[in-house]
Amino acid sequence: MAKLFSNFMLNLLSEKILFMETGIERNQLQTRVTEGKFEYILAVLPGTEVAELVMGEKQAFYDKYKEKAAIKETPYITIASFTAKEEMEDTIIRWMHRIISTQPSFTAALNNYGGFPPHSIYLRVQPEEAFRLLAKQMEVVSQYISDNGCPPMFLTSRPHMNLAKRISEDVYEKAIMDYAHRSFHAAFEVAQLVLLRYDEQGVPKQVNIFNMQPALQMQVD
Repeated sequence: MAKLFSNFMLNLLSEKILFMETGIERNQLQTRVTEGKFEYILAVLPGTEVAELVMGEKQAFYDKYKEKAAIKETPYITIASFTAKEEMEDTIIRWMHRIISTQPSFTAALNNYGGFPPHSIYLRVQPEEAFRLLAKQMEVVSQYISDNGCPPMFLTSRPHMNLAKRISEDVYEKAIMDYAHRSFHAAFEVAQLVLLRYDEQGVPKQVNIFNMQPALQMQVD
């Protein structure tokens, strides 16, 4: 247990440094619709069984800490987030389809907890490199977006699934110590990405689903 806690705090320190250097959460888009531009998120959604497990964890967090942020959104893993004009949407979808349809599906795992000081508790995602590769493939789409008068995409460098974000610092300090002693493990297949667009009320609407290549099956003689 002491070793587990020590490793947890070491990882937490590295994440605090990452946050200070990159402002990972500050880069998240703050407005939903501004001057004809909409906020989009390209995300991985877990299967129903895993989503229910995570929602149970989010509900438990709310029951203990009374932070509504924990239960305000369903589980997802951000690959990219961006703002774009509505008239750009069809072109963005075509680019994304062309790229994502060539990417192989893979198995993802949720493995214990981490935190972004001083405001977010999350589930760790593995393998991180597979998610970072998906994000990197979006660089050409980001260039198109920035060439048309919109900010470049935020491409994830630390993939994660939020348990509770934008919580108070006081709750964060209590929760991060609590979750250092907890464990969580679940796995699911990543076979598609979903593009979501937020409306004027801040409600995400599904715009498109992008299917990935089936995982290679081992041949059995």
